[in-house]
Amino acid sequence: MRKYLLLIATVFVFQQAQAQTSRPFSGWGAVFSTTKLDNRFSLHFDGQVRSSDKLQRVQTILLRPGLNYKVNKNQVATIGYAFINNSRTIGTVSGWSPEHRIWEQYIINQSFKIGGHATSLQHRFRLEQRFIANSIVANNALKTDGTSFAQRLRYFARGIFPLKPVQQFTQGTFISLQNEIMFNIGDAAAVNGKFFDQNRAYGSFGYRFSPKADLEIGYMNQFVSGRGSVRTSNNILQVAAYLRL
Repeated sequence: MRKYLLLIATVFVFQQAQAQTSRPFSGWGAVFSTTKLDNRFSLHFDGQVRSSDKLQRVQTILLRPGLNYKVNKNQVATIGYAFINNSRTIGTVSGWSPEHRIWEQYIINQSFKIGGHATSLQHRFRLEQRFIANSIVANNALKTDGTSFAQRLRYFARGIFPLKPVQQFTQGTFISLQNEIMFNIGDAAAVNGKFFDQNRAYGSFGYRFSPKADLEIGYMNQFVSGRGSVRTSNNILQVAAYLRL
């Protein structure tokens, strides 16, 4: 576990050292839910609203449903669809630029105790097929002129650490630490033209109301490698709810 925490800290420091261009501040609101259908199948859904710099307006709306299959008590496979609508400006014309995704993922959950604290660690491997709108200006409005295809591989790790010693964590305060790294695979020309896409390092403080509901608030640093020498270190305040129904 110490190695895991050290890795997150190292990635965060590396991001700050590398980001030499824009450093915007934004807010993300998110809901992540799982609804059980039977002993094997459940529905996944997460919805997010992301702001532009300095919380001035909505920048992105994300809707991501999926179908989960419980492989065993610690592993879950999912296939799903995602719709992402991004605010974009070309010249003086602003509008919305949509992206559609098909995605597959595999989650491995681990549970263990650290000093009497019931701790959980999740590993998530996700593959995305992205259909990204080619936006153009026509009749003084933003239009979609076909799509570009890209694929991305994502690895996510998240640890939850109760603040009080418990044998089973069903209620109370906690901190979470997570990191996600993303790579473009195949033809990256539709995105930044590079293998490395972005990294998201995050820490939060939360409260578990019951085994079915968590609420947390935290800070995320999103380091994005753009085209050429463009780099962005996005400072994000995130509020997120987690529902297990």
